[in-house]
Amino acid sequence: MKKECIAMLLAGGQGSRLYVLTSEMAKPAVAFGGKYRIIDFPLSNCTNSGIDTVGVLTQYRPLELNSYIGSGQPWDLDGSSGGVHVLPPYMGSEGGTWYKGTANAIYQNIGFVDLYDPEYVVILSGDHIYKMDYSKMLARHKAAGAACTISVMEVPWAEASRFGIMNVDDSDYVTEFAEKPKDPKSNLASMGIYVFSWKVLRKYLEADEADSASENDFGKNVIPAMLAAGERMAAYRFSGYWKDVGTLESLWDANMDMLSPESGLDLLDESWPVYARSINASPAFLGYRSKVSHSAFNRGSDIEGTVENSVLSPLVHIGEGARVSYSVLLPGVTVEPGAVVEYAILGERCHVGRGCHVGGTPEQTAAEQWGLTVLAPDCTLEEERRVPAGTMLDRNGKEVSR
Repeated sequence: MKKECIAMLLAGGQGSRLYVLTSEMAKPAVAFGGKYRIIDFPLSNCTNSGIDTVGVLTQYRPLELNSYIGSGQPWDLDGSSGGVHVLPPYMGSEGGTWYKGTANAIYQNIGFVDLYDPEYVVILSGDHIYKMDYSKMLARHKAAGAACTISVMEVPWAEASRFGIMNVDDSDYVTEFAEKPKDPKSNLASMGIYVFSWKVLRKYLEADEADSASENDFGKNVIPAMLAAGERMAAYRFSGYWKDVGTLESLWDANMDMLSPESGLDLLDESWPVYARSINASPAFLGYRSKVSHSAFNRGSDIEGTVENSVLSPLVHIGEGARVSYSVLLPGVTVEPGAVVEYAILGERCHVGRGCHVGGTPEQTAAEQWGLTVLAPDCTLEEERRVPAGTMLDRNGKEVSR
């Protein structure tokens, strides 16, 4: 069945910079903002942009992600003429390999793309928090007559060396591209979101696969090859909220941004909803002694203590006299009475015993020692345990380095 445009969503990364949070699950499956998971954002963007066919390329610990995506019904991606398709690496008659890079992942799924014979393919990442109308980017691609259109945004100069950086001419056509340059010539950064004309991309994917020296990566190999060959490359400027949540600090920052309207991350905007799989749980219960300020909490939660400037996922329990501040609690966390949690991220199903003190404030901690405190999913702390600021514990409660 022919489609004008389909999307391919790269969701197979290990997420190593999230350390213990992704030791048992793929990064796009990590909970975010109380009731969402990271992958909800690109999937919702596809639905809102009118893209009804999405291939989700999974690899690292995909079980929870696959289960969460299911038939695609929460995002209205369960139609018989398209829908969402989970695409893990597979063995064929001539063998098979793990996805070796972003470009190789698409190469291995050329057969899937060809089923829909699209004019255009949108390539997306599964680890960004943002709202974008891909149809506007596609319109820019068509008007430019481009082989590839790259979504870009200006970033602080101090951070530019972390990104793929582009130079453009007066018409916003790409003239130069450098992947994570030490001395960037501009601060116009690639967001890792691309629109390709499929017939052109298919040719470059095949050439890239045939090059034994290639790292099979879009930013390092395919895009530079297209630019060197003189293909027309257009930039699409994006000015909304966007954050790569690939680090613990950026994940915490984005959750805090959700609590601040001035950040630009508005998840209550009905004109561009973010869809998520619903939780089957009773409404949240707030005890008569509870105090909740500038925070988000969700269904199935039981709050008897104090919660301030924090994001609580579903099925979180906060005991009487406990205090949670500037923290992100993922689904199923329990904080027993009298415990304190500050500037922390607690993985799913963590259990913080009575009287524990987890984390610390920047004001109370030496600058060289301060950092977010992170507990792995299923970590259980015995009563009265003190976990200093900047500490990370595995599921057995043992300290690990980052």
